[in-house]
Amino acid sequence: MNASSSALPSRWERLRDSYLLYSFKRDIVAQISLVVFIGLVAVAVLAPWLSPMNPYDLAQIDILSSELPPFWIDGSDAQYLLGTDAQGRDMLSTILYGARVSLMIGFGAVALQALIGVCFGLLAGYLGGRIDAFLMRLADIQLSFSTLMVAIIVGALVKAIFGGETFSAYAVPLLILIIGLAEWPQYARTVRASVLAEKNKEYVDAARVMGLRSKRIMFRHILPNTLSPIFVISTVQIANAIISEAALSFLGLGMPETHPSLGSLIKAGFDYIQSGSWWITLIPGAVLIVLVLSINLLGDWLRDVMNPRLYKG
Repeated sequence: MNASSSALPSRWERLRDSYLLYSFKRDIVAQISLVVFIGLVAVAVLAPWLSPMNPYDLAQIDILSSELPPFWIDGSDAQYLLGTDAQGRDMLSTILYGARVSLMIGFGAVALQALIGVCFGLLAGYLGGRIDAFLMRLADIQLSFSTLMVAIIVGALVKAIFGGETFSAYAVPLLILIIGLAEWPQYARTVRASVLAEKNKEYVDAARVMGLRSKRIMFRHILPNTLSPIFVISTVQIANAIISEAALSFLGLGMPETHPSLGSLIKAGFDYIQSGSWWITLIPGAVLIVLVLSINLLGDWLRDVMNPRLYKG
């Protein structure tokens, strides 16, 4: 028994010999995208230690140093590598903290989307009947509106009910809730399709014959076989959630300027472009583009790998 167990490959050996790692080693775009994404996540997480100053600390903000250009432009200050914004905050620090907030909202919103969508998709696909019809019609109704429209409507209602100050104080959890509720149908429809393909297979019939409850069959047996499309959707949805947060912040329904995200930083500097302070908007915008592009490229690669018929690596 021990000899046969020792002969089994370890998890590392299975990963090393897997098609996933093999295809990743052959795709330079995926490698660069992963390095860029991990790098941005790392500097965002370590923002309190890497930032030259704390943009939330009013004692460290000097209004007399507002709108200083980046270091490569005449008139810059060596203390502020990427210049300062209209409030005198260091742009490098606000971008690091802003990326942290945007990533937090992106991952949080996708986790909420997945939780709601996976549960609804499992129920609709496995139980069928009226439950399936109701949940899918609900998803169809929501999908008939654009995600941004749903987020704007919900965000405006929340802001009107609770007030602007309350919304600003709890902006992060509220944006996670708003964006999460706007995107769950993507998961629900995908999971439902996978469940319909799985529920009539022999291992599910065997679980029913053994007397296992429907809840156990759905979550312990069917769900693990639907994880591949969930992973692919999640990469794309993280990018979409970050863009949605940036759009809501730009429209005044997102993060306040006192607690910046990449979207609110872009909005804060938009009025200063014509005055020549272009870096206040363009540098956070470039960081947002690089972040979203790296996630989307990883999602494209993962989608192709999960469906080998599409992969041309």
